[in-house]
Amino acid sequence: MEGNIDERLDRVRELLKDPDFLEGNGLSNEVNIRMFCYEAKDEMRVRHFTGQIMADQSLPCHLIEKNLYEIFLSVCEDKRILPRMADMEAKKGKENLQKQIEKAVSVQAYVDKICDREPEKGDVITLTGIGDVFPFMRIHMVLEALQPRVGRVPILVMYPGTFDGRHVKLFDRLPANPYYRAFNVI
Repeated sequence: MEGNIDERLDRVRELLKDPDFLEGNGLSNEVNIRMFCYEAKDEMRVRHFTGQIMADQSLPCHLIEKNLYEIFLSVCEDKRILPRMADMEAKKGKENLQKQIEKAVSVQAYVDKICDREPEKGDVITLTGIGDVFPFMRIHMVLEALQPRVGRVPILVMYPGTFDGRHVKLFDRLPANPYYRAFNVI
């Protein structure tokens, strides 16, 4: 990851002003997904930046932040399993809890919450909370399921890890997962 984190975040701000990004130009009919990869140690700086751009009225787009961890908690509340998780883990172990959660909280549940309203021209969906929701959901699964629902609406993924154009690697430590339909911001 070249450059210091503040310089790289400035480039994200510039991307959000770029008409080609906002219109999806030059992508050869590819989906308009951009990955901003950063080191996990920069998480708090990235969160601060995300808060700033969400409030920035000078941007020529409408940013919609969708935090995957908050979505996870919301779905668990909707299914009334959140209060029982600690007891389930204590009685049956972490592995069993994870399996039960994966059954109860599907990828489609995330997509439905992300697309709780139809995206409009000028919207940019910003996905955050990706590291926080691990191991219950992985970004490559969400992006794969999200593509048919958002059309040409740009998606900006704030990703604590690496993306080499073919694989995402959370925290740059976990096993890589295949995903090839995005572009690195920087």
